Amino acid sequence: MKLPQSAEYALRAMAYLATQANGEPMTSKELAEATAIPWQFLSKVLRKLVVHKLLSSSKGHGGGFSLAMPASTIRYLDIFIAVGMQPELDRCVFGWGGCNTSHPCPLHESWSQFNESFLSWATKTTLADVTSLAEFSEVQRIRTER
Repeated sequence: MKLPQSAEYALRAMAYLATQANGEPMTSKELAEATAIPWQFLSKVLRKLVVHKLLSSSKGHGGGFSLAMPASTIRYLDIFIAVGMQPELDRCVFGWGGCNTSHPCPLHESWSQFNESFLSWATKTTLADVTSLAEFSEVQRIRTER
């Protein structure tokens, strides 16, 4: 499954901030470099996350972006919604415009199961579930060596 680019970038940036042990703010340029996200695109994503109160931003020397609340309270679903990735539970992927259990399309049951699983995962998983920075750094080092 491929997430929309903005959702992937938002999740990547938020996960990186969650791995920062000191919680110090990072500038958008620092965060873009650390996460390999184009700076201009990341700036737009970060603005959306601030508007949805998932990130705090401060200007001036020592300013930047940081999590607005504990990582354990920021669900993946909150991040997806902030960047416009709203789950469409009643969407008919078969193209009928709408279907339901009374009038199901051929894909209704399997698509409903997928949607329910995704929504459950995105609702239950928080930034507290992100791998520690030490593990993240090791994975990044291995990827670079390949």
